[in-house]
Amino acid sequence: MGCGRVGSTLALALEQRGEQVAVIDQDESAFRRLGPTFEGRRVTGVGFDRETLVRAGIRDAYAFAAVSSGDNSNILAARVARETFDVDHVVARIYDPARAEIYQRLGIPTVATVKWTADQVLRRLVPQGAVQLHTDPSGSITLAEVPPDRSWIGSPLRLIERETSARVAYLTRLGEAMLPAADTVLQEGDLLQLLVETDRLAEVEAQLAATKPAD
Repeated sequence: MGCGRVGSTLALALEQRGEQVAVIDQDESAFRRLGPTFEGRRVTGVGFDRETLVRAGIRDAYAFAAVSSGDNSNILAARVARETFDVDHVVARIYDPARAEIYQRLGIPTVATVKWTADQVLRRLVPQGAVQLHTDPSGSITLAEVPPDRSWIGSPLRLIERETSARVAYLTRLGEAMLPAADTVLQEGDLLQLLVETDRLAEVEAQLAATKPAD
C-alpha cells in the first residue's frame, strides 16, 4: 500500500526477484512511478478498505507492506492484513518513532521513516537467507544477518547462542542498532546479526531456519 518513492522502489525490487506484486494507492497518477515495464497489479483505492485489499489479492498474499504517507492509514491497513486476512509477513512505515514501539507490541514490525529504506522492508517481507555483512581478513569469522524462524520469537538471545554456538553481535530493532544485554529477548521484527565461523554459516542458518528445539 502506497506508491510513493519507497513503495514504488519496493514493488520494482520484488518484481525483479520474480515475485508477483500488487500496488494500492488512492491516487491513480502515483502509479507512473512504477514505469511502463511494471507487470504487477495497479489497484486504485483506500489501502485499509477490505474490498480494495481483496481486489489486490490479499487472500493469497504472502506479505503486505503499508508504506503510504500516513501513520494511521499504515497501521490500520497492516492490522487488517494481519488480523483479518492472516498475512504472516506484515510491515508498516511509521513517521512518528515515538509510536513505533506501541505498534510493535501489536505484532507488526515498524520502522520510523528517518531510518527507512526499501531494502529494510524487503528483508522483513521476504526471507533472503543469511546475508554476509563482513568477513575478517583471514576469512575465518563472518558477521552475518541471519533470519530466524518465527518460533524463535520470544527466546532469550543466550538460547540462540547456546543452540548455534554463534555470538549475537547486535540487533536491529525499530530501525536502531542495539547491543544486547544478558536478558535480551528476540522480538517480532528484530534483525539478528551474528558472529560465526565462516565454514559454519550454512549450518547456523539451517538451525535458525528450523523450528526452535523444545525446552
